[in-house]
Amino acid sequence: MRSSNPVLTRRGAFETGQPQQAGYGAPQPGPHGAPFGGPQQPPMQPMSPEQLQEMYRAQSAGPLQTGRMTIDDVVARTAMTLLTVVVTGALSWAFLPFENFGWAVGAALVAFVVGLVLTFKREVSPALVLTYAALEGVFLGAISHAFEQRYHGIVIQAVLGTAAVFAGMLFAYKSGLIKVTSRYARIGIAIAIGFVLLSLVNGLAALIAGGDGLGLRSGPIGILMGIAGILIGAFFLSLDFNEIEQLAAQGVPQKEAWRSAFGLTVTLVWIYMEVLRLLSILRD
Repeated sequence: MRSSNPVLTRRGAFETGQPQQAGYGAPQPGPHGAPFGGPQQPPMQPMSPEQLQEMYRAQSAGPLQTGRMTIDDVVARTAMTLLTVVVTGALSWAFLPFENFGWAVGAALVAFVVGLVLTFKREVSPALVLTYAALEGVFLGAISHAFEQRYHGIVIQAVLGTAAVFAGMLFAYKSGLIKVTSRYARIGIAIAIGFVLLSLVNGLAALIAGGDGLGLRSGPIGILMGIAGILIGAFFLSLDFNEIEQLAAQGVPQKEAWRSAFGLTVTLVWIYMEVLRLLSILRD
C-alpha cells in the first residue's frame, strides 16, 4: 500500500545516488553555508582553565557596573563623614567661644533629630549624613576645646584611644575572635539600653540637683561607667562590621554605603566621648 505521507511518497527521499530537488529530503544548508551531511566542521577544542577564567571575567559585571555596594564604598564614605566632623570641629574650636555651650548643645540636639530621621528613613540621604557629621563636629569641637583647656593634651589622647578601640575591634572581628550571633547581639543591646537609661537618669538628676547627679560620672563609679561605655561602643562597632559585610555580600545598592558610614560615625563619636570622659576622671 502506498503511504499517504507526501514525504514518504517521494522516490528520492530515501534513495542515494539520485539528484534531489530542494524541499523535503534535500540537504539543508548548515552553518557557514555547508549542508548537513556534507563536509564536517572540525570539532571545537576544549578551552583551558585560563581561557575559561578570562571569558568569565569578561562576561561578569563588577560592582561598579552593576551599582552594588562594596566595602571600599563604605570606607570612602566614612572617610568623607569623619573628615566633615574634623573640619567643622576645628572651625568650632577656633572661632566659637567655648565658655558658652548654648550653641553647642543646640547643634547636638539638631544632630540627634537628624540622626533619628536617618535611622527611620527608608532611602538614605547623603546630604543628611553629611549634615549630621557637620553638626556633630560643631558639638565635639566645643566640648573638646573645653576639656583641653582644663586637661592639657587630653584631646589627642582621646583621639588615639578611639583609634585604638577601632583597630582592636576590627582585628578581633576579622580574625574571628568575635563572632556576631543573634544571642550576642541581643545581650549587648540589652546592656546598652540599660547603660543609656542610667546615663539619662544621671543627667536629669544633675540638671535638677546640680553637680554629677547620682555620681555615675565621677570617682570609682565614674571609671567603671566610662569603661562600660567604651566596651558598649566596641560592641556596636562589631555590629557595624558585621552589617557592612552582610550588605556587601547581598549586593545592596551602592547608595547604602552612606547608611553604613552614618552608623560607623555615630559609633566612633560615642567611643570618643566615652574615652574623653574616662580620661578626665582619671586626670582628676
